[in-house]
Amino acid sequence: MNDKNDTVYVVSGLPRSGTSMMIQILEAGGLQIVTDNIRTSDDDNLQGYYEFERVKQLRDGDVEWVEQANGKVVKVISALLKYLPEDYRYKIIFMEREMAEILSSQKKMLERRGKPGKPDEDEKFADLYKKHLDKVKNWLSQQPNMDVLYVKYNDLMKHPQTYTVKVAEFLQVSLNVQAMADVPQERFYRQRSSAVQT
Repeated sequence: MNDKNDTVYVVSGLPRSGTSMMIQILEAGGLQIVTDNIRTSDDDNLQGYYEFERVKQLRDGDVEWVEQANGKVVKVISALLKYLPEDYRYKIIFMEREMAEILSSQKKMLERRGKPGKPDEDEKFADLYKKHLDKVKNWLSQQPNMDVLYVKYNDLMKHPQTYTVKVAEFLQVSLNVQAMADVPQERFYRQRSSAVQT
């Protein structure tokens, strides 16, 4: 284990599961975000993506940047968690969202980019995502250097105060919980399983 006492704070989950929203919440709370701002806000993420391009190179062994992430927040999608170096401690906020909303959000994003998906593929992707999540959660439960808090995006949007308090307690750092609770806004919650909005 790395000699430093600091922890790397990670926001993870499937794409379109609310990871950017959680990053914004943590930034409002007072944590520093690891981002290069290469991918800027657009119609699919009005508040920005908060990504760090080097994260995508984890599977290729690019891990030198992790040391600079100590005490900070970085977004790492669920498929890349297993490539994080073992000699650091991580606190992971894993975002979960209704599968129908994830699929709808991805579909809208692809349509805006001129790559419309096929409606009959939803069931196939839902099954693949479920199997992936089951595998990742099982793997996470066996990692001694990783603590995980699962947060349901849908519940977070309904009860932001409740969940931001849980997040602060999980991270065990002093955060501005009220500022965090002010981040989730209905106008950014556009893909809903009950009544999908665009």
